[in-house]
Amino acid sequence: MRFCLYILVTFLIATSTLFSQTKKRNFRQHEVGIFIGGAYYIGDLNPRRQFALTQPAAGAFYRFTPNYRYAFRGGINWGNIMGDDSQSDDADQLQRNLNFKSRIIEFNAIAEFNFLEYRISNDKYKFTSYLFLGIDVFTFKPRGQLGNSWIDLQPLKTEGQSKGYNLTQVSIPFGIGAKMNVSKQVGIGLEWGPRKTFTDYLDDVSGTYPDPSTAPLNSATAIKMSDRSKNAGSNINEQRGNPRTKDWYFFFGITLNIKLNMKAPPCHAYDH
Repeated sequence: MRFCLYILVTFLIATSTLFSQTKKRNFRQHEVGIFIGGAYYIGDLNPRRQFALTQPAAGAFYRFTPNYRYAFRGGINWGNIMGDDSQSDDADQLQRNLNFKSRIIEFNAIAEFNFLEYRISNDKYKFTSYLFLGIDVFTFKPRGQLGNSWIDLQPLKTEGQSKGYNLTQVSIPFGIGAKMNVSKQVGIGLEWGPRKTFTDYLDDVSGTYPDPSTAPLNSATAIKMSDRSKNAGSNINEQRGNPRTKDWYFFFGITLNIKLNMKAPPCHAYDH
């Protein structure tokens, strides 16, 4: 994820440069918009492949722009992510034979920095690329396939945890995008955004295979979902996942934003 760290550093440098400048042209613009695209994840069941097993995603947002160069927005995104060892070329993953899917719902607050001056309804400033950085709170709910059914994994404590992991977490959204005007009131955009999480359990996989005789696996279903390998039962205390890395999820797609007509307060003249 060196590229992702590069984006963060570039964002900080660009923002610092922006605020060191003076006499920027200020204005106030309010927008509402929607996002339509896809979501995917990087983690133990998909360590490297960008855009693998992409699932549908959508969202809505409000953006406030006080300056040609930067903007602030808040919104909600929802989508699905999934991973499947059977889709890998790696022999260890094929042997492990785990899979999952999860819905993601996030509430975010984001700052944007425009590389070019940009304003809807102004033909002089009609296009820009941008960086963004923020924070969000998200919920997830990993489920694994058992026959024709999908089973909630967190309550099963498949790695012998004494306490289940939290299904509400904080992540850091950042990324790149481009936006342009298509009319006096409407703009469109493209955006790709990684989410740096602080959990390794988006996929319910992190540590080692537990010992069913001592770990608090609370049912026959828990034992079966813990070890789906072809030699199930002989992997006790062997590596199931990689606890040294956290999971990531990503949103990417197009945005459609509409400028709101919000009248400025009247300016009163005074006679002298």
